[in-house]
Amino acid sequence: PAGPAGGMDLAYVCEWEKKPKSNHCPSIPLVCAWSCRNLIAFTTDLRNEEEKDLTHMVHIIDTEHPWDVYSVNSGHTEVITCLEWDQSGSRLLSADADGHIKCWSMTDHLANSWESTVGSVVEGDPVVALSWLHNGVKLALHVEKSGASNFGEKFSRVKFSPSLTLFGGKPMEGWIAVTISGLVTVSLLKPNGQVLTATESLCRLRCRVALADVAFTGGGNIVVATSDGSSTSPVQFYKVCVSVVNEKCKIDTEILPSLFMRCTTDPARKDKYPAITHLKFLARDMSEQVLLCASNQNNSIVECWSLRKEGLPVNNIFQQISPVVGDKQPMILKWRILSATNDLDRVSAVALPKLPISLTNTDLKVANDTKFFPGLGLALAFHDGSVHIVHRLSLQMMAVFYGSSSQRPVDEPSLKRPRTAGPLVHFKAMQLSWTSLALAGVDSHGKLSMLRISPSMGHVLDMNMSLRHLLFLLEYCMVTGYDWWDILLHVQPSMVQNLVEKLHEEYMRQNAALQQVLSTRIVAMKASLCKLSSSTIARVCDYHAKLFLIAISCTLKSLLRPHFLNTPDKSPGDRLTEICSKITDVDIDKVMINLKTEEFVLEMTTLQSLQQLIQWVGDFVLYLLASLPNQGSPVRPGHSFLRDGASLGMFRELMVVIRIWGLLKPSCLPVYTATSDTQDSMSLLFRLLTKLWLCCREENHITEPDDALIDECCLLPSQLLIPNIDWLPINDGIISKLQNKQLVRLQFGKAPGLVGHTVSSQFDAFVRAPGQPKIDHLRRLHLGAYPTEECKSCTRCGCVTMLKSPNKVTAVKQWEQRWIKNCLCGGLWRKMPLSYS
Repeated sequence: PAGPAGGMDLAYVCEWEKKPKSNHCPSIPLVCAWSCRNLIAFTTDLRNEEEKDLTHMVHIIDTEHPWDVYSVNSGHTEVITCLEWDQSGSRLLSADADGHIKCWSMTDHLANSWESTVGSVVEGDPVVALSWLHNGVKLALHVEKSGASNFGEKFSRVKFSPSLTLFGGKPMEGWIAVTISGLVTVSLLKPNGQVLTATESLCRLRCRVALADVAFTGGGNIVVATSDGSSTSPVQFYKVCVSVVNEKCKIDTEILPSLFMRCTTDPARKDKYPAITHLKFLARDMSEQVLLCASNQNNSIVECWSLRKEGLPVNNIFQQISPVVGDKQPMILKWRILSATNDLDRVSAVALPKLPISLTNTDLKVANDTKFFPGLGLALAFHDGSVHIVHRLSLQMMAVFYGSSSQRPVDEPSLKRPRTAGPLVHFKAMQLSWTSLALAGVDSHGKLSMLRISPSMGHVLDMNMSLRHLLFLLEYCMVTGYDWWDILLHVQPSMVQNLVEKLHEEYMRQNAALQQVLSTRIVAMKASLCKLSSSTIARVCDYHAKLFLIAISCTLKSLLRPHFLNTPDKSPGDRLTEICSKITDVDIDKVMINLKTEEFVLEMTTLQSLQQLIQWVGDFVLYLLASLPNQGSPVRPGHSFLRDGASLGMFRELMVVIRIWGLLKPSCLPVYTATSDTQDSMSLLFRLLTKLWLCCREENHITEPDDALIDECCLLPSQLLIPNIDWLPINDGIISKLQNKQLVRLQFGKAPGLVGHTVSSQFDAFVRAPGQPKIDHLRRLHLGAYPTEECKSCTRCGCVTMLKSPNKVTAVKQWEQRWIKNCLCGGLWRKMPLSYS
């Protein structure tokens, strides 16, 4: 057992501004939900003093900018009882005490703009449980295999059927809800936007359902657990099958074995806990494990139960009649108690882990030996303001957090804690992040707290082991596509360099196809890590430029068309890559001759519309070559490109393409300011670029550029005007302010005047000052010092671009399509206030 107090600490709190007329007060019940994109949704009631009415609000925040809250009047007339994110983390369900269910999605893919377009209703019947249908995707993390080289072994796909499939096996989208009167309602979203809804009684004898939860089985069935709120009644379980018959949704239910909580049958505690207050399956896809909590006014007890197959003993009489029966014992399903706690303080909220950790004995043993606990703990919040993390199987205490109002344990256990006057501040709703490294709680004042949870629950580990734990979870996010903000909470500046190197090593061990799929995600991951240390901050710019380069290269190559339709299997883009790497000539025209120019013929308007992107390529190549002589300073952005053969190769290919396009339409060429009129700037740059590329084209055999090349690069500033590169701003998120473990206090709706950490100050030399003209980072257009166009910015890398496209050309549309849903770094977009400057 560790010093459990070391396992959790408060990262930030964010509270509502007190206003004289209308105030946000916590709704009862209060609900919150955390998505895999690290968006948190929670509810409050907006109380208007004059009209004495309540508005039921839903708030959505991104954990990196918690103050930038998007609050929407939910339109629910009664209090909101459930919030649920879908598996992609981009749609939200809300349900209320009047039977209305709404599905919210982003408007124009903006994380701070939401609308509800579809929904369903069971009129006047409060919803007590809600879930999206399962899409059939289930992974298992094997801690035992964390040293394996293959991602497929560490994170294996578990055979799991979707709740319902469309023609061809595609999972059907939709949701299921349980109401207080014992109805189950299912709504299916058809691909055409239509909603099919069916409602059915859970069993013939309908009875009140005070608490319920929904889980899924690997065979595609749904299991519903219900309780009427009294611990003297059984907890009932039902199997629900959903099907579509003749364009109508059909629901079949059957009864499964039920259970009575053990505390009610234990003579010592017989009538001590009259009410069941929490009923939860341990995970949405673990229908065979359930967590129950029974309470009285001051105390609670928690039990964990598991559904087992057991043999039924057969009477001897049958064995004499038919020996076959005696051999084959009939099996039945039976609930068995796994573990129970002692008497606890009264539980106010429960949060369950979402990390699908494998629970085999070897995995559990390895997790215990290496002190890797994410996904193994669940959180219990108490009325005295404290939070405990307990093991999901044994319910043993793993870590504890003492809230402001809870007193730390006194040395003499005989001292009863005096009940302080007035209600204490405590969490009314809690959620664990998707890697279990952070916990968000909304308390009885409507304030949001973000807690860090150490992966080892406070056990002190050597640096190597701590890195391995974080690396394992980063890889998990890389494979699933989930956002990894909560892992960054635990990265110290001294870890950054190591993590980036190890992440790269692990990535290089995967097969080529998987590397291709993950190629941009790993660059975005490295960028976010490098932000966290002052020694790597310049590389953030390089990684973002690399994402931009990869995207431009793919877009421009995809515009090339094969001249004859019956061309061999290689696309013009692939052939270009092949020829450029085979012909290492430094003369651009000699490389060009080997290409079929007719594949490069595009319409003139298309070429002109690409000029800004082409200009960026030209400027960047010139900037890199001009910075080669003072390459000794890694604090300058661009430094890492000088040793990156793959990126230099991409630039070289693009220069060839641009050269050919320039013959068709000279005005699409990059514009250089040269000192002499006769100089061919493109072929000069191509020659130097090729020489540099030859030094590092093989990753494991990199040579130093020779003096002749460096001398030529020294002359560049006297031949051409070296452009200013608009690097991305180092953004204003919270993560880098949390590293010194000091609590940050924030207010909803107010951007903090945070003092930037030392890291960003040395970097301001490269980024535009406030009064300077703004730039659209993805279209490379200048927006002026005070932009009049509405813009959006990325919640992760801070890159800015216009909301509406100024262009109608297909090629540009194709480029914009690359980042319409997410930024190139994978972050979500948020709409910016017009006054940003």
